[in-house]
Formats: sequence, C-alpha cells, structure tokens
Amino acid sequence: MPEPPVPPPPGPTLPPRSTLVGTETVPLPLAFGTPPADPGAIVDGIAAWIGSAPLRGLVERFGGRWPTGDLAALLAGLDDFSATHWDFRGGRERPDAREPALDPSTARLVRDAATALGLVRPAPPALPRYAHLLVLGGLAHACLRRVAYAAHLLRHGVGVAGEVAVLGSFRPLSEAERSILADADVVGADTEVDALDAAVRLAFGVTRPSEEDGVDAGHPHHSWSSRTYHPAGAPPVRVLAAPSSEPRRRRAHTADTQRFWAGHARLSPGDQLLLVTHPNYVPFQHCDALRTLAVPYRAGIDTVGVDPALPDPARLPEPTLTPGRYLQEIRSAIRSMRALHAAL
Repeated sequence: MPEPPVPPPPGPTLPPRSTLVGTETVPLPLAFGTPPADPGAIVDGIAAWIGSAPLRGLVERFGGRWPTGDLAALLAGLDDFSATHWDFRGGRERPDAREPALDPSTARLVRDAATALGLVRPAPPALPRYAHLLVLGGLAHACLRRVAYAAHLLRHGVGVAGEVAVLGSFRPLSEAERSILADADVVGADTEVDALDAAVRLAFGVTRPSEEDGVDAGHPHHSWSSRTYHPAGAPPVRVLAAPSSEPRRRRAHTADTQRFWAGHARLSPGDQLLLVTHPNYVPFQHCDALRTLAVPYRAGIDTVGVDPALPDPARLPEPTLTPGRYLQEIRSAIRSMRALHAAL
C-alpha cells in the first residue's frame, strides 16, 4: 500500500494557490509545484498578474496611464513607469533605498495592493515532498531567518529527496548587518555566504562541512565556493556561493546563484523544487526561478515566504516593511516577469 501523504507543516490557512484581499485574487504565474506544460501557461499567468486590478489601481494612483499593446509592450511600459515612480534604490543595495513620502490613503492602497499581489501573507508549501529545497540568500537577518525556516519545514513533515541548497554570493556585509549578526552571537562573518554558513550551523546543529570545493579567482565576482554538511536525520545541506555572470559589471545575483546550483545538481524533468525566501520577494524570485530553472530544466517551482509568526531562534526582530519597500518589490516583480516573458 502507498504511504499516506505527509501533512504540510503548521502555517497560515490562506488559499494555497493565490493571495486574497477583499474579493480580489491574483495568482502567481504557474506556481505551486506544477511543471510547465508549455510556455503559454506561463504567459497566461504573467498576463493575469500584470493585468490585475490592484496593479492597475496603483498605476492610476501614481498618475500613470495604462500601457497599450500586447503583453510585451505592457511589460515594457510598466517597467518604464515603475522606474520613474517606484525605483527608490537608484542602483544601491536595498537597505540604502530612500523612503517616499506618501499620504495615508496612498500608503493604505500600496499595502492592500501588495497583499493582493502576493507580497505580504506567507503560504505553506503546497506539496508534502520535493526533489530539492532551495534557500535564497539576502541580508544578514534574512539569511538567519530563511535557513531557520527551512529547518522548521523539514522538522514538520516536508520531505526532500535530494539536498537543501543554501544559495548566496560573496557580497560584503555592511556594518549594520555585522551588528545584527553580533546580536545573534554570530561573529567572524564577512560576506553573505559567511552569514548563510553560520545560519546552517545554528539551524541544523552542525559544526564543520563534510565536503568543500571552490575556486578563489582573486576577485569575488569570479570566485565560487561549496560546503556540504550532513546533519543527522536531515538531507545534505550545501552552502553555495556563485560567481557573477557579468563579473565586470556586478556581483552575483539571485538568477546567477540558481543557474550555478542547477549546474551542480542533476535535475530531471518534473522535479519539484521548493524555494524559501521572504514574502515580499516571492513574486519576483518565483519568476526568476521559472526563467532559470523551470523553463530550461522543466522543473516545478513552489516559492514560499518565511512565516513571521513563527519564533525566531536568533531572537531578532522582524523588520517592518514600508510602502516604499513594497513598491520597490512590485517593480522587481514586473522586471522579473518581463525577463521571463522575453526568455520564452
């Protein structure tokens, strides 16, 4: 007899395939563990998200005129509009983005739209078992929280047949991030991948890797590293720092780390992958994963955000997200969907 399915871990009781606000439902493009049957299914998902009433309402509130033309023209128009009105980074890292001055009514509209578009409420994994679990790197606090959440999911019934891949880069930590890590009794971390490595040691109770590999090319944009741990009662955990695909221009970004990991993992068509990030990054990082993993490897992608209601073992407060941060990540989602559409 087949084994009974493992129930999903405790979490929010939201509908698993969409995020609701009022009566509005905006599904992510081809989400929740479904391998892409054809590019048209992804295109339909992009069109549904991009053309949704919450996004239209935001564009109208910021004085925009809805673009005309086909989906490619619509994505290009929204990319240009969001560059003018919602890009508060100006090429800087996310913590250095400025916060816009918004009236209370506009701030409420932004938060409602962000909720409808899938950037606020976490949802539990849709499946009881995955081929691999991927933890995406980020700022120091996010590194600790995401790795801890991945360990929580494994402890509460989510099965992983392959490995847990913790993906980052050699981005130097800021002084603020070093201070955050110090509050969690983590010292000696200089880069994002150092923070991820420390998070793995804390969350999985390991002290040293079983295997190490990598190349020090003399510059972090060209270098890579891999450390694999074997925690008791858990799948292998690999901490991977990727090189940049454009080393003369920038450090490695999320898509670089996903592609680099896929080159090390042996993915098969139909493999289901679970990605862990934070809720405000789910739409854009989900679409990046569709472009870099689902389309070329025909893998299924389920992207979930950390549940802030769960206790934080590092005892660090969860940062409060502002309307400006939500607008910035809505822009990131638009740009990610535009790149995904172009790749198709």
